[in-house]
Formats: sequence, structure tokens, C-alpha cells
Amino acid sequence: MPKRPSQRKSEDSLTIHCNGAPIRGFAGESLAAALFAADQQVVSRSLKYHRPRGLFCMDGHCGGCLMRVDGVPNIRICMEPCREGARLETQNAFPSAERDLLGAVDFVFAKGMNHHTLMTGSKFLNRVTQKIVRHLSGLGNLPDAVATTDLPSQEREVEVLVLGGGGAGLAAATASAKAGATTLLIDEGLLLGGSLRSDPRYADSIQDRVQQAADAGVEILSRSCAIAHIPEEDNTTVVITPERLVRLRATATVHATGSYAQNALFENNDRPGVIAMRAAGRLLLDYGIRPADSLCMVGKSDAAEALAATLREAGCDVMHIDHDSEQLVSARGTKGVRAALIRRDGKTREHACELIVIATTPSPASELARQQAAEVVFDGQAGGFAVRTDERGQCGEGVFACGDVCGYMGPLRAIEHGALVGQAAAAYAREVAR
Repeated sequence: MPKRPSQRKSEDSLTIHCNGAPIRGFAGESLAAALFAADQQVVSRSLKYHRPRGLFCMDGHCGGCLMRVDGVPNIRICMEPCREGARLETQNAFPSAERDLLGAVDFVFAKGMNHHTLMTGSKFLNRVTQKIVRHLSGLGNLPDAVATTDLPSQEREVEVLVLGGGGAGLAAATASAKAGATTLLIDEGLLLGGSLRSDPRYADSIQDRVQQAADAGVEILSRSCAIAHIPEEDNTTVVITPERLVRLRATATVHATGSYAQNALFENNDRPGVIAMRAAGRLLLDYGIRPADSLCMVGKSDAAEALAATLREAGCDVMHIDHDSEQLVSARGTKGVRAALIRRDGKTREHACELIVIATTPSPASELARQQAAEVVFDGQAGGFAVRTDERGQCGEGVFACGDVCGYMGPLRAIEHGALVGQAAAAYAREVAR
């Protein structure tokens, strides 16, 4: 069972509601963390087969925690802060995600279903079937209220634009500003720090790194997302902030977008209770929530070893599966994890646990860099499609990349790389200005 520390101050507590039931949350934590601490594992259902879904990445990238919040559908609750009276409702389920009668689809079509070919022998039956399928699937209903205002827009210019506020991004922005370039950092997370927030070796240093960036003169737009790059419009980068839409023109752009948590291949890896290592780290280090009494950690890395040790210190029973000498075959459980089926030397055994933590190599978040014509190359050891750069971190005219977007390199190397690339981006901006 998840457990909160007993020393949490009661004056920081607040009440949110999930399908009408009151749940205790705390100021500064995400809605997803509050539900997880209340042992609300099933928060959504899959689009087609209505399989139960729960939190996985806690970074806003997986779609496992989409819920209706205050009448607005498809909100990533891991990216929304707790607020008094927030109303959360499950969607694409009847009567709720926890007890979804539509989950019968998963049993009826246990071997898969192609809805495009259902009842195609009869035009009438095909129309009826398609109508039923549309009602059974989807991503919830329209918002309760129609939006009556548009976000105001703003146009800005900056010498160096840094996309991503993790270790590499903070280091790049700080180095750029110290070199004399006007520097703007964009980050989409609830809190700055990126994957450092889930790593016990570096989590305590985040505030100092943010302060160093601010002292150097870096302007920071948090909870903001760069959604597109438009080369035809003077290399404009479009950013959405909570208050406005910003069209940015930068002399140099540094992509420090980091990497995505990836799942491992095993049966039932989509079950609630299968979460990314970064999610487990965030629960423990950001929100002080011990994620489970017993868990299996799958994968081998220095970060995994460090987090496993910290989880044990917090009172978790941790069994580490390296996926070399032994493999995770299947997760047992329906609406949560009750055991892991493990194979070693051709023999399988069942290990009881409440959570399976996936510590596989994360995948570079290279999509936006590709919009700026950055070249990517597939590198399985580095997690996937990594941005290719020269020795200065440059991957195009005025385009730079640093950290895990260039292939997973671990926190320390990413920070060092970010500082070097930030200096190079500032030097490029100065050269252009001459």
C-alpha cells in the first residue's frame, strides 16, 4: 500500500473529489500523486478494449492518467497541481473506470478486433456496428462549458532559447547567460529539474541549479510547452504558456528536451501498478509518498541502483530483476499488480509484489529537434532516435542539442554536456550579432 509520511503538515492538506468521493491531497503535489497515495490505481480505461489503466510515467507523456477535471476532458492529472475542491471524473467507462462494464469487450475479443472489418457483409449492420463502436470507444465527452475567450498572443525575440528545464537544460541556460547572451528557458513540467527529480543522487541539488540560472539572468517560463517550429516564418518557435501563446524568434535554439520513460516487454505490461522508475522516484522524492510495501524493479543502471537503495531506506521491500540473468515474463493481477512471474535458467517462479517499477533505458525526445531539420540516428543502446550533433552540440544552422536528446547519457554527463553546448550557443549568437 502507498504510504504518506506522518509528518505532513495538516494545514497544507486539501480535499479533491474523484467520481464524487473525497480524497485528501496536499498543496504542491499533483492530482495524480494524491490519487496514488489514496490507492486509487485505476484512473482510466484504454480507448478500444477498455483495459484498466493507471499512472506510468508521471511526466505527462504516456496518456495513462487522462481524466475529466472540473468538466474538461483529457487532462493529464500528473501535470495538474492539487487545488481545493477539484472534481475528477473517469471517462470512456461505465459506470466508472474502477468498475467498467464495457470492459467485457476485452474478454469478448480476447484475440483482437479490427472494427473496420466488423459486419462488413451487410451495409446496414456495418453502419450499426460502427455507431456502437464509436460510442464504446473514445476519449470522453465535450467540456461542460464552451470556451468564450482566446489566449492572447505575444511575439518575442531572444538570443538563446533553451527548450527543457532538466539538468542539461538548466546547465545550458546558465552557461549561455553567463556568457552574455539573453537567455530564455522553457519547461513544461510542474516543477523544474526533469529526471533529476527522480534521482536521489541529484534531487537535492535542483534548487541550487535553478537559483544559479536565475542569478545568471536566465528568464524561465515554467509549465509552458513548445508545440511547433515554423521554419517558413523566420524560424519561429510556438510556445503555449498558462496565460498566452508566444511566438518566439531565437538566434540560437538549444534542444534539451531529455528523454521519455519506456516500458519493458512482458505480458500485461499495461496493468495499473506497472510504473516507470522516474514515476516511483517522483512519488518518493517529490511528494514523500512511499509507493508500495513490496515492489519489483526491472532493469539495470546506476540510477536504478540508487533509487532501489533509497526505496529500501524508506521501508520498501525491493527485489531487483536485471533482465539479463533473469527476465520478467508477466504481471499478475487485473486492476493492480499482485505478483510478478519471473524466469531464470528456464524455470519460472511467482514473486508477490504490489508494484512493478520499470528501469529500462529512456528514449530521446527528439521530435521538436527534427522539426528544425536536426538529423537523428537510431541507437538502441542510447534509447532510440538520438539527435546527431557536431563537437559543439550543433545540429543545424543556429540549432543545438544537449543531454539525453542526443542519446541517454545519465545525469552527470548530461549536465556537463549542457554547460558546453550553452556556451557554444551563446558564442554563435554573438557571432551572428556582429
